[in-house]
Amino acid sequence: MSNNVLTANSGKTGNGWLKGVSIALSVVLALPILVILSHVVLGDASVWHHLVDTVLFGYIANSLYLMGGVTFGVLLLGVPTAWLTSVCVFPGHKWIAIALLLPLAVPAYIIAYTYTGLFDYAGPIQTFIRDMTGLGYGEYWFFKVRSLPGAIVMLSLVLYPYVYLMARSAFLEQSSNTLEVSRTLGYSNRKAFFKLGLPLARPAIVAGVTLALMETLADYGTVQFFGVNTFTTGIFRTFYGFGDAVAASQLASILLVFVTILIVLERYSRRKIRYHSSGLSKVSNRKIHLQGRYGIGALIFCLVPICFGFLFPVLQLAYWAFFDSIGLDKSFFKLAWNSLSLAFIASLLTVSCALLLAYASRLFPSKSVDTAVSVSGLGYALPGTIIAIGVIIPFAWLDHQIIDAVKALTGDKIGLLMSGTIFALLFAYVVRFMAVSLGAVQSGLGKIKPSLDMAGRSLGLTPVGVLKQIHVPLLRGSVLTALLIVFVDVLKELPATLILRPFNFNTLAVRAFELASDERLADAAPASLMIVLVGLIPVILLSRSIASRT
Repeated sequence: MSNNVLTANSGKTGNGWLKGVSIALSVVLALPILVILSHVVLGDASVWHHLVDTVLFGYIANSLYLMGGVTFGVLLLGVPTAWLTSVCVFPGHKWIAIALLLPLAVPAYIIAYTYTGLFDYAGPIQTFIRDMTGLGYGEYWFFKVRSLPGAIVMLSLVLYPYVYLMARSAFLEQSSNTLEVSRTLGYSNRKAFFKLGLPLARPAIVAGVTLALMETLADYGTVQFFGVNTFTTGIFRTFYGFGDAVAASQLASILLVFVTILIVLERYSRRKIRYHSSGLSKVSNRKIHLQGRYGIGALIFCLVPICFGFLFPVLQLAYWAFFDSIGLDKSFFKLAWNSLSLAFIASLLTVSCALLLAYASRLFPSKSVDTAVSVSGLGYALPGTIIAIGVIIPFAWLDHQIIDAVKALTGDKIGLLMSGTIFALLFAYVVRFMAVSLGAVQSGLGKIKPSLDMAGRSLGLTPVGVLKQIHVPLLRGSVLTALLIVFVDVLKELPATLILRPFNFNTLAVRAFELASDERLADAAPASLMIVLVGLIPVILLSRSIASRT
């Protein structure tokens, strides 16, 4: 049965309200973006002119340097490791292919705290150098961790898996004939990589780099801790220092332009590009065997990002947590409860909204609904800072209208109902991570044949009944995946939580950030380690899924 029949029957049974609700929901989810854009046009420009004259070009320059450095870093770490693990055989290549995903579980700000504790002047590495050489401060050179290059290294170590995942999938999908063609052309293995493998994987690599750069622009904890002035730190400083939400919105709008340019460039890079493979046999059937020093070299190269991006930081966090921190007390368990319960509620709300939007798109395949669904997923492309500013402005305005109305009618004073509450925080999480759950749910729905919908309708079920009794059970895997990913993303989210959290309400991420900012790096270890361990769950599931397909 066609979707047109489903649409017609839905309207007859009075379930056309799903279309209206989905459009209304998308408008609500787009509210933060609309608020930011409106302040660009209507806002006061006095503070804005001051920012332009003093710090704006510094923000732009640092952000561009950061993006350029991270681009180089993720390409250097992600593409060669993807090629080695998908096309080559060397000692330990199977478990190396899985272990290269582990840095995904470590937020950038946590790895920044860890390496600061290791490599800073008072850390064990420099202390050991001074003890061994007798040199004092300023008498020897050492890499400065808290710097723009340091931020580039930290972000590259945890973001390269985006490029690795995309590139490896592309390499695995290439036909083994690609290698055979390279041999008939007289190409060496190195030349085959640069002349055939790399060009064929270019669209996937560009997509991975784009994701890494979006995360780079969204980062706050790393650049703030390292003292690097970027748009995210500028937005915080303007919002809290000047107390000017309008100027913060105007800064956020420029950051929004950066994100938009990234998306446009990624799509432009795939313009009119069509890559096809025969699909007769996978590249994994005929691999390049690296032996001797070449095999050892490949193993060492792949171990570098694993050790520095996951193993060393986690071991250091574990040492601090068990031996140097203040230990686990009641406050830690309260923080864990706050974080886990908040992440659980946010993931339920996000996936529920995603189910409604995706199902409405299935029932009503029209431009209006498709546009609504697309708009509702824009939040993932935006940093949490932008979304938080876009949430707090309308919520604060609405709160003041309600407070004034109640005071005029009753003479009583009431507190804030929306801004500065858990509700605002949950709304920001839903906006931020809707695209993640929406993608998983839409992918699952696309595998369910429309005939099942009509079979359910013939049994007297309403469209909502079909969703509850047929689709949701069939979508169990997709729904659980979406819930888990959103859960972990909420647990790691820092900037939106910092801006929107209620007074006296902390999470593990916020507590780790506060302690690290006070130079209490060891005391920040238990909260940081908890975030990393929970973040390992989706990484392990992803690794198992990839391993089952290769």
